[in-house]
Amino acid sequence: LPAFSIPLTHENRLAVWCFKNQKEVVINDYARDFSKFVGNITAPIAGETPESILYLPLWSKDKVIGVISAQSLSKNAYTDYHLNILRNLATYCAIALENAAAYRQVNELLTDLKTTQDKLITQSKFAALGALTAGIAHEIKNPLNFVNNFAELTEGLVKELEAEISSEPADKDAILDILKTLQQNSAKIKEHGQRADSIVRSMLQHSRGKSGERQLTDINAMLAEDINLAYHGMRAQDNTFNVKIETELDPNVGKLEVVPQDISRVFLNIISNACYEVHRKKMSIGDGFSPLLTVKSRNHADEIVISIRDNGQGIPETMREKIFTPFFTTKPTGQGTGLGLSISYEIIVHENNGQITFVTEEGKFTEFIIRLPK
Repeated sequence: LPAFSIPLTHENRLAVWCFKNQKEVVINDYARDFSKFVGNITAPIAGETPESILYLPLWSKDKVIGVISAQSLSKNAYTDYHLNILRNLATYCAIALENAAAYRQVNELLTDLKTTQDKLITQSKFAALGALTAGIAHEIKNPLNFVNNFAELTEGLVKELEAEISSEPADKDAILDILKTLQQNSAKIKEHGQRADSIVRSMLQHSRGKSGERQLTDINAMLAEDINLAYHGMRAQDNTFNVKIETELDPNVGKLEVVPQDISRVFLNIISNACYEVHRKKMSIGDGFSPLLTVKSRNHADEIVISIRDNGQGIPETMREKIFTPFFTTKPTGQGTGLGLSISYEIIVHENNGQITFVTEEGKFTEFIIRLPK
């Protein structure tokens, strides 16, 4: 039969009577027995008019959700044996329909959850970017100042050069000295312009909605960049913030093929958390405490290991199992989304087949260890 539907307003349909009355319809002679259920004989939607008809309600949690039917062109086609078989089939069909509805609802909920999670991750990313904007502004200000200064010096040298050329006789040595200085200034302008360009590109990488492509990335240079951004970002939020930074970056670490904005996001998150924790401890203890951030990289045969350690308050034992759980945060309401470390775990473990672990002692330190395979 082709797919069809019957409105519940069609009172002369046996399926409607079964559904509304929540009772079985058992007919072995349609012309004789139809009047027990409906007022008129109704032509079938497709095919010939059956002589024997069974309709059974499909029950789910004390509620009828549909009907099931067996029909035959012969009279007296169905016995109690057939009726019992159809009853069993009705039970399994109702369970199957209920499970299908539940699966559909779960699937819709998962879709909604994924959409919400994507929005929260994007919000978290831009919140982190906003916190680093001041740090980026500070970082970009230095190379721009150099560019402006050297451009101003160059302008003065051009005037000197014009004066030397117009003098009679022209001082060849003086002209060569000026040209040499101009060349040096141009090189400096280029160098600091590239530095500003690098900072802007780094900012754009962090602001992208999706991950970029894998490329060979200087891990030590990225760490140094992210330390600066996190430090100046914290300073912009609270000018009383300060921390001693110690780095031990193994020059043999070299470059690794990663998605740079993703790995940089992990570094930034952990370094920013470390800065936050040492500052919180400093505000609590006062002058008797000296904040310290230690960042190390080490090259091994088959992996690169990065450790980021702070001498903050450490992680309480009751919170350690939840530290990579989405939406879990130790920060006050409004100061943390609880997504930073869970996203970092996703990036390192699932996207790069690496490891991210931590060691901590309450009241003394926390150290995150990141292992990236080569």
